[in-house]
Amino acid sequence: MKGGGLRLYALIYLLFLYAPIILLPLFAFNSSSIIAFPLQGFTTEWFAELTGVEALHGALKNSLFVAVITAVFSTCLGMFAARAGVMHQFPGKGPIMGLIMLPLVLPEVIVAVSLLVVAINVLGIGLSLWTIIAAHTLICMPFSIAILNSAFQNLDASLEEAAVDLGESRWSSFRLVTLPLVMPGIIASTLIAFTISLDEFIIAFFLTGGEPTLPVYIWSLLRFPQRVPVVMALGTLLVAVSILLLTIAEFYRRRGVRRSGQQDHGGFL
Repeated sequence: MKGGGLRLYALIYLLFLYAPIILLPLFAFNSSSIIAFPLQGFTTEWFAELTGVEALHGALKNSLFVAVITAVFSTCLGMFAARAGVMHQFPGKGPIMGLIMLPLVLPEVIVAVSLLVVAINVLGIGLSLWTIIAAHTLICMPFSIAILNSAFQNLDASLEEAAVDLGESRWSSFRLVTLPLVMPGIIASTLIAFTISLDEFIIAFFLTGGEPTLPVYIWSLLRFPQRVPVVMALGTLLVAVSILLLTIAEFYRRRGVRRSGQQDHGGFL
């Protein structure tokens, strides 16, 4: 009875969470420009319109640029932090790691406003794609650390020490021994950071200059009711890409767990 109630709760929770997403493709393929039931008919014209909007293409390029750079930066920094946190002991380790993970629990609007004040009033720099990249790296790095912590915890530290004893340098032992073993975690971290950055709106809204990212551009389209079906079509594509990236990330995470021989305690999916 207890297990049945838990399954029912999980089912209701998932339905509440994903029902709005399920509506996206329904209205994206609806021939009516009015977002309402009953549906009028099947069409792909809203997807065809996406190919002819130059502003959309520019926003997509901006988002891809920001997401790729953010994924690389956050994964590199997360790898250094995770390696230090798992494989080394140093004074203040607990508070330092806790401070690094703090953006996970801070409201994004607070982070966005704070970074806006710092960028304009303290540093005196203009808003651009690079300010968004810096902010996205800040919020994505804790996710990368959380993923890579698991990868480094499943790694036998004596393997790297053995490579050093056999004549390799610290860098070459890390490159030849440690890096291949934690590569599934690195791939998963990169894909998760890319997905988070690509979909993030609040921070991009506050820190964007004259080059909007895709979520900010979608927000601007909502002011025009006749463009809402196009937004639905675009949202459908974004959801599909996000699910694909998360699936690939989960595949590599599970692959890393299997290679390490550790018990799988669950992941993204």
